[in-house]
Amino acid sequence: MSAVSLLKQLIAFPSMSSTSNDHVSAFAESQLARLGFETERLTYTDASGVLKVCICGRRGPKAKGLAYFCHTDVVPADTWAFPHSGPWSAFEFDNKIYGRGSCDMKGSLACMLDAVERIESTSSPVFVVCTADEEIGYHGAAKVAADSVIYREIVDSNSFGVIGEPTRMRVVHGHKGSRVGRIVSRGVAAHSSTSHGINANMAMIPFLNDLRALSLECDTTPEWRDERFDPPVISMNIGINDHTSAINITPPESICTFYFRPTPGQNADRLVARISSLADLHHLEFELFIASDGLFSDPESAFICKLAELTSTEPCTVSYGTDGSLFREVQNLAVLGPGDIRQAHTDDEWIALDQLADGVALYEKLIRHWCV
Repeated sequence: MSAVSLLKQLIAFPSMSSTSNDHVSAFAESQLARLGFETERLTYTDASGVLKVCICGRRGPKAKGLAYFCHTDVVPADTWAFPHSGPWSAFEFDNKIYGRGSCDMKGSLACMLDAVERIESTSSPVFVVCTADEEIGYHGAAKVAADSVIYREIVDSNSFGVIGEPTRMRVVHGHKGSRVGRIVSRGVAAHSSTSHGINANMAMIPFLNDLRALSLECDTTPEWRDERFDPPVISMNIGINDHTSAINITPPESICTFYFRPTPGQNADRLVARISSLADLHHLEFELFIASDGLFSDPESAFICKLAELTSTEPCTVSYGTDGSLFREVQNLAVLGPGDIRQAHTDDEWIALDQLADGVALYEKLIRHWCV
């Protein structure tokens, strides 16, 4: 089955991270089974009780081979703006396929399935791993790393690994990690004309001032800069919301979120501790709910050099993150896939047909090089 046909079917599953990815996972599993893969299904429920599914597969003997990693969840499509079709109806137009997940990253999975089908048999194994919840914190990758028998085969055999996120077929040997948390100030709701309320924002304001100073410090201090990445800073992103429904209610709660992206080797937990200390100083609640380190493979390693040769590209780094943060036991790991990250998560998400064709050709080349 062609990558274009597979992608159109994959897009039809509305697999936002807030919902179950059971149906799209069942489709991926059926395709792997059709291609002769031994499959493994791992399930868990998220904090809201929603079923999440990860699928792992191996075709070929238990030995060193090539492992492909992807995720089946997508970001929401509430603001979808493409005029010719909805987010779950793939639309082919102007040499592109539009639809939520077309670029990030169902197009990549379609390319890999098409590539495998073009090769009748291999002497070394091909692995395919499809995770849940990549878009909201790599929870599926954590499940796979902890419980998957097939993933353990990948690690123990020292297989080569490719994460199929959109890179326009450039070899990405490193990406940033993430630390995400929230600080909460508690107050008391009341009519704002009275003195009975406690405005939660008032305690938050001095904390925000201190957090701003810390953010500026990180932009200029060598410890928190890494010139291997663009931008070379941790990109501290601060959000604030008191969720007050009317202007005459004293806000009973004020929430600050932070999200920064440390590079491999930086002591991100030390910075988290500083933010936590600032929260304590101002008597605020602190919670860290996402912590992942980046991915870094030596650009001079034999694996990265061979990928560069096979793709005719120069290895590079990116500032976004992937499931690779949780798959660091895979010693030879890179990010490499069709599509452009600039099209990911957009309100008219698309992938170019030539990127799909190039993705199939490249994944077939990788399989033939390492598995045939």
